[in-house]
This record gives sequence, C-alpha cells and structure tokens, in this order.
Amino acid sequence: MISFLFPALLLAQTPAPTAKVEVPQTKATQALAPLGFYSKKFPYAWDVLIPLGAEVDGLKLNTIFFNRREFQSGLLKGADFGTRAQIEVTNTSDKTRIPNFAVAVFDDEERLLGVAIGGTKLLGVRPGTTESFDLNFSRVLQRLPKGTHFVLSLEFAE
Repeated sequence: MISFLFPALLLAQTPAPTAKVEVPQTKATQALAPLGFYSKKFPYAWDVLIPLGAEVDGLKLNTIFFNRREFQSGLLKGADFGTRAQIEVTNTSDKTRIPNFAVAVFDDEERLLGVAIGGTKLLGVRPGTTESFDLNFSRVLQRLPKGTHFVLSLEFAE
C-alpha cells in the first residue's frame, strides 16, 4: 500500500500550470504623485556634523549627524535615549514644506547596518525657518559606528 501512496503523493505535490493573473490598478500601483523627491549617497561619519549641500523644492538640506542620545550632565547623566540621525533643514521657499526622511547606513561590503525614518512635524517647516528632525534607529543599530556611507531619501507629504 505504501508503494502505491508514494507516487500519488509526489503527483499531488507537482504544481499546476500557472495562469496569467491580472493585477487590478490600485492607488499603490498607479503613477506616483508629483511630489518632491530626493535620494543621494553620502560618505558616513559617526558623531560628526556632515554637510549635505542640497536643495529640493525650496527645502535646503543643511547637515546631518549620527550619534546616541545621551545626557552628559545633570540628573539624567548617562541616560541613553537611543540612536539617531539628526537632519537640519531650512525652508527657502514661500510655502510650508512637510518633509519625510529615510536614512540607510551601509558598511564597505555594502551590508545594511541600520535604517532610520522620521519627519513631518505638526505644522511642517514654515517659510524662512530652520528645523531639525530626529530620525530614530531601532533594533538593528549596534554596528552603525562602523558605517562607511549612507543613503538619504526625502519625500514631501501632500
């Protein structure tokens, strides 16, 4: 009986021919909205202010730095509040900008060491103002100080 079941089980596991499936157009698969977008690779340094020198639709990307949020003095001295990338931007346009950021840090072997996201303050970045955004790394972050380069992406919210 077992000799009869084995070929039947193998036959049952053979995949059926696949038919072409039509994927309906959804909001996610339609054309991208004409929002400002920027993405660039930069050299990485830990706990050093890195100039970015870019401007996207009236939002100047000034600097970024990567470090651990720790209090150096006072009652909370030594308290650790996580790892971050902090980006400073200046709105040079005449309308409010609402940026969202992603940063991915890589080593010299192109291994991903960590990813941080953040952005969008309640009222956005008003014309003529400079704001800082903390992008938070979580979970995978122990090797961040060993990074060699990072990719910064910016996309404006509607």
